[in-house]
Amino acid sequence: MLFISLQELEAAINYWREKSPSSGESLELCKEASCLARPYALMIIQSAQRIPLEGLNEKERLAWSGYLSDRDQHDRT
Repeated sequence: MLFISLQELEAAINYWREKSPSSGESLELCKEASCLARPYALMIIQSAQRIPLEGLNEKERLAWSGYLSDRDQHDRT
């Protein structure tokens, strides 16, 4: 079983926030950061240090996978 740590999830949210900053009058997060904010908040509330990858819904997994793909691609250059 694969797990995502709180620090890794925070890094992914910050990555998406940097790549696509908040916009509009309400300063809404981009869809990827917004998706990852829910499991991040739950982890904080529950004092969890990690969450199983299977604990993410489809949209959250897509945002996480996109972060990993971009990060890995960046690391290779």
